Amino acid sequence: MTLNNLLVANIEYFDVLLPLGLIILLSKILVMLCKKLGLPSVVGMLLAGVIVGLINYIPKQTILTDTTLEGIGFIAKIGVVLIMFSAGLGTDVKQIKAVGIPAVIITMAGVILPLGLGFVVATLTNGGFAALNKTTALTNIFYGTVLTATSVSITVATLKELGALNSKVGNTIVSAAILDDIIGIIVLSFVVSMGGGSGASPLIVLLKTVLFFVAIFAFGFIISKFFKWLDEKYPHHRRIPILSLGFCFLVAYASEKIFGVADITGAYAFGLILANNPESNYIDRKADIISYMFFSPVFFANVGLTTKFSTMSPDIILFGVLFILAGIAGKFIGCSLTAKACKYSTIDSVRIGLGMMARAEVALVCAQKGFDLGIIDPAITPFILILIIATSFATPIFLKLSYKKEKQPLPQPTDK
Repeated sequence: MTLNNLLVANIEYFDVLLPLGLIILLSKILVMLCKKLGLPSVVGMLLAGVIVGLINYIPKQTILTDTTLEGIGFIAKIGVVLIMFSAGLGTDVKQIKAVGIPAVIITMAGVILPLGLGFVVATLTNGGFAALNKTTALTNIFYGTVLTATSVSITVATLKELGALNSKVGNTIVSAAILDDIIGIIVLSFVVSMGGGSGASPLIVLLKTVLFFVAIFAFGFIISKFFKWLDEKYPHHRRIPILSLGFCFLVAYASEKIFGVADITGAYAFGLILANNPESNYIDRKADIISYMFFSPVFFANVGLTTKFSTMSPDIILFGVLFILAGIAGKFIGCSLTAKACKYSTIDSVRIGLGMMARAEVALVCAQKGFDLGIIDPAITPFILILIIATSFATPIFLKLSYKKEKQPLPQPTDK
């Protein structure tokens, strides 16, 4: 909506400040409550959006107008770029070497099986295999792509509490989750490029995606040298995270504008470039301040805010239930069976499957990209929220039960 349209509609730009204030205050309260219950912060932010969204049901309300929702949505899009930048910064590629080939095998199964099950569920409830064409196939693949993401923040916290984070199981889960994010982002990039409306052939899309990663690798080599020099000249200086954010936005823009790859992929890739920088923790901490205080709560709340339970038909409910089951079974079965094939014990294989089951922010990021491009139906949002909440509860409960009969090691020291 242009400024002229705003004036014609007699809507003031500051009207968006009221819902923003409600979102941030409510998010903080619910995040604190979730932490006490052992749930991820994401759940609290999502619930904040759902609660603020109830304003829509007040007759003649003027708080959640098209204009204010558009403003919140714009801020949310910046939030998702910052979230993926932070995810890249927090990726420790060296961790994978501690586990090696088993982490790769477990990750591949943990990506392929949920993606395949999600595709099958979407296909069967969307006209069947006989109705498949390029458009429906892309849509159904995207539903599967949403299920590939793993969030191990809850798993890590649970294993740390049990004193098992640095065990073979703990290292495998963390390594597989790192690879999971990288592979999931590559899959997302290709699917988003196919669904971007360019009409390009799959070969051209694949070529542009490969060129993107080649360009990122070359750019990463140069920018790493620059930031290494910057670290030596201005150690622990605030200009380092400031320049990092600037480059993050430039890379995110170029990835979508030039290569047709999702902007969030560019943000994640640039975070990955800086992940091995000596100042990566400092950059992440500073970037997280602006993200955690404002942009991230708005992004997650916007997902809850735009969730509409009234649009659910029996067909959507059937699909949603099967979608949740596919998400849980795909990760658990895929990761636990391949762990067993890699000669882990039965109980450790089950633990790895349980640890890889949890979902959170990356699943929402993938889904939101699909909504923005019109590839998938926003009506599935409630089921993604249910999947996140269900796995957030189930993962720590069942992990703790799996360790119940073992002598517990002493809790591991945490960094002060």
